Amino acid sequence: RAAPRRSLPAPTGRASFARAPNALSDAAPSSSRAAEEAAAFAQAPPGPPKKGRPLRASDFRHPLDQQNTQLLEAIPGISALTKSLVTPVAERMLVLEQISTSVLVGPEQLPHVHQMVLDAAAALDVEPPQLYIRQNPTPNAYTLAISGRAPVVVVHSALVDLMDAAELQAVIAHELGHLKCDHGVWLTVANLLSLGIEISPLVPQFVVNNVQDELLRWSRAAELTCDRAALIVAGDPKVVVSVLMKLSGGSPKLANMLNVDAFLDQARSYDEQSATPLGSFLRNAQTRQLTHPLPVARAREIDLWARSADVLKLKRSGVFSPAPAAAREKHEAAARASLAASGFQSGVFVSRGGSSGDEGDARSPATSYDEM
Repeated sequence: RAAPRRSLPAPTGRASFARAPNALSDAAPSSSRAAEEAAAFAQAPPGPPKKGRPLRASDFRHPLDQQNTQLLEAIPGISALTKSLVTPVAERMLVLEQISTSVLVGPEQLPHVHQMVLDAAAALDVEPPQLYIRQNPTPNAYTLAISGRAPVVVVHSALVDLMDAAELQAVIAHELGHLKCDHGVWLTVANLLSLGIEISPLVPQFVVNNVQDELLRWSRAAELTCDRAALIVAGDPKVVVSVLMKLSGGSPKLANMLNVDAFLDQARSYDEQSATPLGSFLRNAQTRQLTHPLPVARAREIDLWARSADVLKLKRSGVFSPAPAAAREKHEAAARASLAASGFQSGVFVSRGGSSGDEGDARSPATSYDEM
């Protein structure tokens, strides 16, 4: 699903910086880690779960996210660039845009969806954001991080139509993952730069060029972290993989025909074909200007992490605590009743048997967001 944003200018006059591996591009292919993950999983025998401590961001943060965040913070001039972009006026525009063009979910407005937000926030031990549903034909969701105000998550109406309740909550949890990991400022800067916002003349161009490249690298790594947050809330990796599959090539008419296992086989095939030197080079070229890793790569990553010793330890310690199903069940019941009342039939469930791009959006150029 990870469609590229507007192409960034070709880099010129860059300073040299040490680089972490690119998220799922110049990093080692996921398939090369499968045996290690399986061995680690086998070495940690299951045990009874117990009530654990609150969840920490470090419990699920992807290593590439941590590495690339440190690289961003080390770039000379990054603080001045951030201040030149993230202004009170831009933040006020973000708030007014959502209030004026979207529906705010709450106890009296789609209460079952509101409860799904509360349950996801509780599972991730983060303050619940405001959730807006916005009319848009492109299935997508994004996060607005605004200083001094409650954070905002926006979900497009097309995504609500495409996902079942568990998948919709997984998308919300993905966005909450950005808030849990304090991704907000970097999301703001990444989006404003990619949309061509004018930069203060006091910020040297070589700084802007370096930041653009590193922000894309960071953004891809951050998405891997937030897919893990979605898994923690969903409790089932096939729910998260199903979201990625639907964003890649789903539609309401096809939703009940798609198969998660087949999509995972497709992801493993991509791993194998991109493991050669030529495949690695082409993978780098394919992902360099993307804000998100490729959907098949994200699916493979979350499938491996779900079976890792790290997740098993989180489950045994009681930290890995999926959201309860009651609100999802109410959402599904309400959706079925609505379809029955309107006389329409729609398949919203996906086969989950077996093992486990955004264009045309009418946002303001100042909108700070993370796209699912």
